[in-house]
Amino acid sequence: MAGNECYSTAVTQPFLTRRAFWGGGIALAATPAWAAEPLHDVTFIDDFDELWRTLGERYCFLADKQTDWDQVRSFYRPMALAAKDDAAFTNVVRRVLAELYDAHTHLSDPPYGAPRWPLFDLLAERTGGMVRIAAIESGSAAADAGLKIGDRIIAIDGRPIETVIQDLMPKCLVKPDAAADAYTINVAVAGYRGKARLLSVSSKDGASRTVQLPIKKRPDLPDVESRMLPDGIGYIVIRSFSDTATADAFDKALESLQDAPGLIIDVRENGGGDTAVARPIMGRFIRERTAYAIMRRRAGAGLSAPWTEYVDPKGPFTYSKPVVVLTSHWSGSMAEGFPMGMRDIGRATVVGTKMMGLGAAVFPIRLDRTGIKAQYSGEPVYDTKDRPRWHFVPDVEVADGSDILAAGIAEVKTAISRN
Repeated sequence: MAGNECYSTAVTQPFLTRRAFWGGGIALAATPAWAAEPLHDVTFIDDFDELWRTLGERYCFLADKQTDWDQVRSFYRPMALAAKDDAAFTNVVRRVLAELYDAHTHLSDPPYGAPRWPLFDLLAERTGGMVRIAAIESGSAAADAGLKIGDRIIAIDGRPIETVIQDLMPKCLVKPDAAADAYTINVAVAGYRGKARLLSVSSKDGASRTVQLPIKKRPDLPDVESRMLPDGIGYIVIRSFSDTATADAFDKALESLQDAPGLIIDVRENGGGDTAVARPIMGRFIRERTAYAIMRRRAGAGLSAPWTEYVDPKGPFTYSKPVVVLTSHWSGSMAEGFPMGMRDIGRATVVGTKMMGLGAAVFPIRLDRTGIKAQYSGEPVYDTKDRPRWHFVPDVEVADGSDILAAGIAEVKTAISRN
């Protein structure tokens, strides 16, 4: 993630509280009867039941997972009952959320030492039975350490990579799932919150080495920056959609670049934010109300009927010249919805790599007794042709390790020449 360990998206439909979820007449298959329990302190067990029930009713991708949700209850509820303190119970909650192997579903503020959720600074993939580095975040400790795309990961903190993966793998799967494996691999290579990592790797020529990845403080950069590139092309980087001031900052940047013959908008290291911030930015490029996405939410065991999300034009002028949006594996959540939306309103070509694949708007949950806060995928997002956001592929896909900005400049120049 760009600069931190948290990313989120926004709920664009009226917010539904957890209690509204329970009272809305939504039903799952009949819940099995559970054996009576002896008297005990109900704080942790009641919060566990609240979490399990809420996710069972409202987590939008449950039907797509190989997770046995009843087994999750049977496996983790005794741990909740046996938890001696808040830290132990928080770890149970973390593990329950990880059973869904969804990088958008996690504790809101994980404690020190908890596994980071992916992506952090590396993208790793299983190829030919081995785990290899597929992409490295620019400017990260992993990049500083000289790791290379194609390096085979042998061990993490002195433990064999497959042992680490097995320890972190969800415990309640009906059968093995490649998506769970891919998620868990990237949890493993992300390491633990607040802690440095030792990564043992083997390069393509067979040479092995162990590198230390220290905690690296990212520079404190503004959410919006702009400049003029060679040949007069405008360039605006948006690092987050979380702050309402971002839209105003973008307006000022666009005003300074309004005469540019083409524009590049860079969301390569943008972890997401709020649709209420992204939509006004999209509105600067259209002259009439336009659909930019389709959404659904849980309804019983499946999903609701779809509804369409729109963006409205926003002044004081409309930028109508060619636009390119740059993406990377570290573009997440609303930074995935923005490129997809810009393409679907017909106002941008998307250039870069596939993004994080965070496919839904998230809902927050706060457990009533312990106050533990988390988020979970609640409303899956699709483009205007009803294709899932998590399958989104750039119009011009750039190979990992290649110069995405250079590819974007080439694409916008081509578009300018056609105008």
